[in-house]
Amino acid sequence: MEPLGKHMLKAEPENFFDILEERRRSSDISHALRTFSAQPYHGATPPSVNTLNRMVLESQFLRYVIAEVAAESGEPPECVKEEAAGILDEMAQNLQLSFIRLMGFFLSKIFKRLFRSIWVNEDGLARLQQAIQEHPVILMPNHRSYIDFLVLSYIMFTYDLSIPVIAAGIPLMGMSLIGEILRRSGAFFIRRAIGSDKLYWAVLSEYVRTIVRTGFAPVEFYVEGLRSRTLKSLTPKLGLMQMVLEPFFKGEVYDVLLVPVSISYDRILEETLLAHELLGVPKPKESTTGLLKARKVLEDDYGCMHVCFGKPVSARALAQGRVNRGQFNLVPRGLPLNPSAELQEFVSGVAHLLVRLQEKNMVLSPWSLMTFTLLQSPQGVDWDHLTHKTLWLRTLALRFGAHLNWPAQLADSEVMSDSLALHRSIVCHEKGRVQLVEEAGPGPVTQEEAVFRKASAVLMCASYRNQALHVFTRPALVALAMTTAATPGKEDVFRRFRFLQELFANELIFIPGHAVQDFEEGCDGLQQCGALTITDQTLRVTEKEQDTIIFLTAVLQPFFETYEVVCRILCEERFQTFSEKSFLSSVRDAIISLLISGEVRSYECLSSDTQKNVLSALLRMGAVSKSRVAEQNEYRVSKAAVRRIWETLGGRVTPQVTLYSRL
Repeated sequence: MEPLGKHMLKAEPENFFDILEERRRSSDISHALRTFSAQPYHGATPPSVNTLNRMVLESQFLRYVIAEVAAESGEPPECVKEEAAGILDEMAQNLQLSFIRLMGFFLSKIFKRLFRSIWVNEDGLARLQQAIQEHPVILMPNHRSYIDFLVLSYIMFTYDLSIPVIAAGIPLMGMSLIGEILRRSGAFFIRRAIGSDKLYWAVLSEYVRTIVRTGFAPVEFYVEGLRSRTLKSLTPKLGLMQMVLEPFFKGEVYDVLLVPVSISYDRILEETLLAHELLGVPKPKESTTGLLKARKVLEDDYGCMHVCFGKPVSARALAQGRVNRGQFNLVPRGLPLNPSAELQEFVSGVAHLLVRLQEKNMVLSPWSLMTFTLLQSPQGVDWDHLTHKTLWLRTLALRFGAHLNWPAQLADSEVMSDSLALHRSIVCHEKGRVQLVEEAGPGPVTQEEAVFRKASAVLMCASYRNQALHVFTRPALVALAMTTAATPGKEDVFRRFRFLQELFANELIFIPGHAVQDFEEGCDGLQQCGALTITDQTLRVTEKEQDTIIFLTAVLQPFFETYEVVCRILCEERFQTFSEKSFLSSVRDAIISLLISGEVRSYECLSSDTQKNVLSALLRMGAVSKSRVAEQNEYRVSKAAVRRIWETLGGRVTPQVTLYSRL
């Protein structure tokens, strides 16, 4: 059987249109108050908000769960139903066109201040308009900034498309006035920690399924779950994914169309905040006061934004031959669905595919390419060398299928100079040299404070590199595997590749079960750029493209070093059992000491997200175990298993994985 979505991963460039151009020429109030004529699902008027909520509370599914919860808790069913109604009141959106118009007016003002342009692929919007009329539509954008939450509704209002209802975190609801505006603009609010609350899960899942089943509005949610603090793709969460697909599984709708949306930024509003969070600084609580204090961001320049609406992906087409929907006929539609292993595997595969499609449709800025060289030259780089390396990398990225926003009408030096000016908060160009700018602050500083300031600049720069990381992931992983494989034989290199892929599964996005396809894609990329030849099942690096292999290996080096150093720290005697909080604190202190002593080189090792990913990888690979103690997760280290993974990573032990020829 063909791998899931294989033919979809070849993204095609689209024509983009700047939606702010017209807003700069005409009245914002006229735009907000114009006639809005969206074409709904099947041309029918969707139910009212009150009708939708009543359908949820009166559903057979929720009545069944309420009876179960009442029997288990000993409470009267009426009390449990009242609790369910309270959950729904807290959660439910209250979409009103008047508030969409209000948001449209203010967002026009804000976006014109923040961005030079917002580019949208109109072909994608035309496909979306057709899809909304035919089937329930699920919008699945990547999540890099709080702006993501607003921009899709603004675009759809501008193009007379049905306004989506949007899954939002409960903290946004608590913002005075703002929370209610968001609710009336289509947001429904989900608690962060649901745990094993059966009633909450039941209300949420029935609410989402009812929206999908009735075609009330397109549903928008972030399959990554959280905003990415590193600006690279996160491992998808599967809860909402299964909820939106369940009406199709049960035959309540003919199909569900999943639309990947790729949002790319020249510059992120929260760049400093995100870097500080990665270094352990607590995230500020979402509040209206905090939002008002952040008004100074309107005074800065954030360049361009690109929003690419991908081709709708049919759940029905993906499920063909993979999911036996006959099994759902054995259970009444109103009863809870216990997903089989086959179904969970399918949902996971679809979620990973949608994240990969988001990556494929990303439009990269020149700055994203420049950051690769800047990060590989921590002491600074000559402007001429940076220019040469960036133009070389542009050619390589295009060969690997990247989409670039590189203005053809401008000289290359002008494009790059403009990128430096846009990011002057983290980089400077003086006397022909370009280098990162450390955070300003009172001095003198301790060694630890100096490390923090340097790391903050590095992590901000790395976040922009991460936006382009997916372009090089597979060729870079093959290059890294080749440098440490036991032999250049294809099976040995694949064995090494497969180990690295498993280890970095929380770091980079791989569709489960696609290891061979990923390996072949990486090899094909290296062959296309002339860096690799394959003869008699042997992989050889060409002499003239040694620099390409060195560059690609260096792309993954910060992750490689972080995984090595965390394994090294966990093998120390003091680490036996720990909580996640104590793990991050202890590892951060240890890495700061190693950076000061010079034993660790990469400041990216201080990223708390990467450290958490190491812990997740070790847990998945059986080197760490997790248990619930005193209402928190406690981890226990198997030092022998961690040491073996550490030695395998360093190439001192051969990884034990399935051979290429048997796949």
